[in-house]
Amino acid sequence: MSNIICGPILRKLDAKQLVLWWVSNAESEGHFYCYQNNFEIIKQPLNDSVVSQFRIGKKAVVHLLDLSHQLPLDVEIEYDLVLNDPETSASLTLKQLIPSICYEHKQRCSFIIESQLHNLLHGSCRNPHHPSEDSMLAGDQKIADTLSDSQKRPTVLILSGDQIYADHVAGPMLYAIHRVINLLGINVEDLPSIRLDSAAEILGENPNYYERKAMLPLTETTQYWRGKTHTNIFTGAFVHNHLVSLSEVFAMYLLVWSPQLWQDIDLEKMPKNLQFEKLQAQEIASITQFRQGLPRVQRLLAHVATYMIFDDHDVTDDWNMTAQWELTAYENPLARRIIGNALFGYWLFQGWGNAPQNFDKEFLSLANNYQREPETSQQDQFIDYLLTFNHWHYELDTSPKIIVLDCRTQRWRSENNLNYPSGLMDWESLCHLQQQLIGEAGVILVSPAPIFGVKLIESIQRLATMLGQSLAVDAENWMAHSGSANTILNIFRHPRTPQNFVILSGDVHYSFVYEVELRFRNSSPKIWQITSSGIKNQFPSLLISWLDKFNRYLYTVYSPLNFFTKRRDMKVKYRRVTAQSNRRLIEKSGLGYLELNNDASPKNIYDLHNDGSITEFVSKQR
Repeated sequence: MSNIICGPILRKLDAKQLVLWWVSNAESEGHFYCYQNNFEIIKQPLNDSVVSQFRIGKKAVVHLLDLSHQLPLDVEIEYDLVLNDPETSASLTLKQLIPSICYEHKQRCSFIIESQLHNLLHGSCRNPHHPSEDSMLAGDQKIADTLSDSQKRPTVLILSGDQIYADHVAGPMLYAIHRVINLLGINVEDLPSIRLDSAAEILGENPNYYERKAMLPLTETTQYWRGKTHTNIFTGAFVHNHLVSLSEVFAMYLLVWSPQLWQDIDLEKMPKNLQFEKLQAQEIASITQFRQGLPRVQRLLAHVATYMIFDDHDVTDDWNMTAQWELTAYENPLARRIIGNALFGYWLFQGWGNAPQNFDKEFLSLANNYQREPETSQQDQFIDYLLTFNHWHYELDTSPKIIVLDCRTQRWRSENNLNYPSGLMDWESLCHLQQQLIGEAGVILVSPAPIFGVKLIESIQRLATMLGQSLAVDAENWMAHSGSANTILNIFRHPRTPQNFVILSGDVHYSFVYEVELRFRNSSPKIWQITSSGIKNQFPSLLISWLDKFNRYLYTVYSPLNFFTKRRDMKVKYRRVTAQSNRRLIEKSGLGYLELNNDASPKNIYDLHNDGSITEFVSKQR
């Protein structure tokens, strides 16, 4: 029988389309059902007309159910996935396959499609081995508390980046990844490397789990004081355990979303590394806690329409940050393969379910060529296509409309200095964005990086860029490139821009809310920059406290320093935190929860935390 090993995850969901994603150990046969008030409204066989399958190993098949059907709005709809065993004629429901998938006293999973969006969850940056708690569990609790309440239940979950940390993997997680590759027989590739002939060489203990940096690609640079030297292309602080092979990328996704495969993994059997013994013990403790919460994460993702977009760590820390980095990375065969493998995994596990219609026959034909024959030539051909693909962005036909931006592959490269940060979106993509906005009364814009960030931190990044250290401080923000900064700000100034703009962002590992208006204009649009980060990550507490304090002193609404910023024509007001009136930036890990009015303006803005506490961001008038 086909057993589910990851998922199911509700993906694109509206009145006309339902997309469900899952991974089984074999090709699934059976039926998909929907019920309203226990009355069957959909019975759909799992056949080729609605289900696409993609085999990634001997015992691992990705499934995408893409169903066109008229679905009722504003009511709870239950669904079931019943899988058959052709040999025994047995059929098992989703709850029989995964007993923990349903909420208490429920026999099926469910969802609600709102005609007018009022409640949503959002967040980013979920690092499995970070010592903070996994705030996805707070989202699960929110659904549990409001399950049958169509007025209160969150109906959309937006994950705005860093769903995995491909460039920062704990040693125990890498050990688990290699166990999964062996358990499922996931395809192992040949690598274009002088030092590595096959990905099979990195599945053992030599080199060990904490010294992978020695295997990563190098580039030759010339430095004034040292002459010619070799430096790492991937410069992230924690690349000692960077994912390399496609099989590793696939296995990590399977491990961060579902508990099933963890049942066959004993982290205590991981070989001990005396040099990193303390770190290894800490990481085992963190990942043990992480895996204990996965049944609830799996349940959450099965009950809410989930949309995703990549950010840097889904691929690598410096991904497309500068034009010089791009030239160096994509000309190196191993670096190109590592980036391409991460994009391959992103499409299959994240991007495909966001908007299946974005991936045309040519795209799917190249993907299926690899599926039929997982050889180097087919893999490289598909990766070449992925690296030029430019339709990762998408929009949702909700009310208000949700527009999700790709801020990674459509960069506006610096013309003055190849080592300066690239703009997060180029002229063409920003012009397309402007056309999407025309005629909308209100819109939710998902930008992985905040459009309106913390001015003091942006100033520090600008200074580092002037000193040639943009990569060292991740100096990529919307204001770092004049072209993209001026264009996005002009979009907000356009007379036909939406009256209400809600911007959802992550990336920075702290949370804040800004209210933004145009100076010297009576009919200014209202803009809310809502940043929630991270789900399982957080900025150092003492450092963010001092940055928060100095930012408030230096960049008040009427501070003359504002005239030296690109946002000089905009009045940016912060929202305070109810529990800590002296704080504007909150580093505590959490999941954003947003309640909307009918005109798309925010009614209430929160961060939800695992300990049951709630951080509320309120305007100064309250």
